[in-house]
Amino acid sequence: MAKKIKWVNIVMTLIVAAIVVRLAYSQFYAYQELSLKATESWQRGFPIEAARGKIYDSRQKVLVDNLTTSSLIIVPSQVKDAVDTAYKLSQILGCTQEKILEKVKKKVSVERIQPEGRQLTEDKAYQIDRLKLPGVYLVQDTLRYYPHKNYLAQTLGFVGIDNQGLIGLELKYDEYLSGVNGSINYYMNAKSQNLNIYPADYIYPTNGMDIELTIDTRVQDVVERELNNAYNTYDPDSILCLAMDPRNGKVLAMCSKPDYDPNDYKNADSEIYNRNLPIWKSYEPGSTFKILTFSSALNENLFDMDKDTYYDKGYEIVKGARIKSWKKGGHGLQTFREVLQNSSNPGFVEIGRRLGKEKLYQYVKDFGLTEKTGIDLTGESSGIMFSYENFNEVEQATVAFGQGISITPIQLVRAVCACVNGGTLYKPYIVNKIYNAKTHEIVVENQPQKIRQVIRSETSEKVRDALEGVVTDGGGKNAYIDGYRIGGKTGTAQRAINGTYAGNGYILSFLGVAPIDNPQIVLYIAMDNPKKCVQYGGTTAAPIARKILMDVLPALNIKKVSEQREKAYVWTDVKTYEVENYIGMTKKEVKNDQYGFEFLGSGDYVIDQLPRVGDTIEDGQKVKIMLGDKNSIR
Repeated sequence: MAKKIKWVNIVMTLIVAAIVVRLAYSQFYAYQELSLKATESWQRGFPIEAARGKIYDSRQKVLVDNLTTSSLIIVPSQVKDAVDTAYKLSQILGCTQEKILEKVKKKVSVERIQPEGRQLTEDKAYQIDRLKLPGVYLVQDTLRYYPHKNYLAQTLGFVGIDNQGLIGLELKYDEYLSGVNGSINYYMNAKSQNLNIYPADYIYPTNGMDIELTIDTRVQDVVERELNNAYNTYDPDSILCLAMDPRNGKVLAMCSKPDYDPNDYKNADSEIYNRNLPIWKSYEPGSTFKILTFSSALNENLFDMDKDTYYDKGYEIVKGARIKSWKKGGHGLQTFREVLQNSSNPGFVEIGRRLGKEKLYQYVKDFGLTEKTGIDLTGESSGIMFSYENFNEVEQATVAFGQGISITPIQLVRAVCACVNGGTLYKPYIVNKIYNAKTHEIVVENQPQKIRQVIRSETSEKVRDALEGVVTDGGGKNAYIDGYRIGGKTGTAQRAINGTYAGNGYILSFLGVAPIDNPQIVLYIAMDNPKKCVQYGGTTAAPIARKILMDVLPALNIKKVSEQREKAYVWTDVKTYEVENYIGMTKKEVKNDQYGFEFLGSGDYVIDQLPRVGDTIEDGQKVKIMLGDKNSIR
């Protein structure tokens, strides 16, 4: 018995010693680890959503913003009556009681109710707050907000319910725009009672970075307005516009219709928001492509555009295929400048012959038409070009005047920028810089990126001169603006559907360059299958471009010039006249043989007039003259 008692004492001593050692270890060596595990088991956290970075235009106008809102959080262990709670919340959120009840009964510490409880309206948040339901909380959230609605919609894109970019710039730059969420951390025991010995901890969210675009709202505003007007007037299947600064590749404006409101993207057609037409739509460019063929031939010194001639008899025969001129009987004897001005297809077949297969194909590649431009946007397409092996005489002839090759608007605009800027092909871009919203420290800043020199600067000067002639003397006369030197080219292309040309409808386009002596903007407009109009780019698309440029050029502080080429008038054109200054004259002195007058008010002296001095007036219109006494003269 004594021996047994001895062994029991030894075992008990060892057990007590082990307990003491374990307690000592826990108290002095593993304290921090055990304390951390304990607090983690007691800790509950309410997420605080970080605001995404804002998006601005190049002049710091807000294009994309955030609204502060609330989201619904439930702590299931604190809910007293799950059924009643689920019922009351479902009535406010507009969903089934069963759906909320399932979330309320989850065996989790915190449950976020989504999507029904995310980004609540002010009214719904107020109704929930008034209920004072145990275990039901409202936490700060952010709602992405597009203050200008459909403005620049396909380019900006949108975010999902969790504020993650889904499309457009929101997706492309999501890693910069996204912030780091914060939280409110508190402590409670297994019975959901607060542990006051540990204070609540607030971890501040870190907002995302802001982005400044190359988009200039002085240009974008006008483009949006005129495309909306044209879309409503001509009812095209689609219409698009792209404006670029040829000096550096910056995108100044980008727009396509139909469009959608990113604030309500769930009710929009996915085919509309998934297709940013200026970078996605690929089609035959038609006669606007002739700018590139013409530039290539000039760069190879294949003709003198003012001395060498070509006789357009109305067609050219290539490998048995008859390629017709748009004008019955052809244009007759022309200089090569006139071949461009008259948009003579047979003339460009001849230019393609002179270039030859190898050089024409190489210029197509050098102008970047066989690859994506690499613009910093999602959804860009690449063009479709014959392989070199299949690029035979007929293909060579048709490509020379813009048929048989499919390219995107941004590929075309970038290439034409190279034709008029001195010959340099740039990589286009739409983001100027990315920076910290608080410190304004720049994280990323894009710079113009030269790809290659395609044509010589002397060639580019000749191209600009030729394009100005298209607007003053050729098919682009409807884009002519008094006081501004404009160059450009019209396009009327057949629509290809499922590999064959559609029987009716065309893609009408105009590509303008201004001012032609020092290009600062290249503007491209294209309408797919417009109705209720004359199906020619010069008669329908060019006037739209003119309206845009008339407002954009003064907004960009581009001054009018006193001397420019006069527009060559034909009998169908409406003549315009520059208005003289009549202020200060007597009523009897107001005379002009070119336009009439309408006198308003009483008195013998002219105190004001509309249009103002230097403005233009169309033939048949009258200048309004305001009369008054001599003391009222400005």
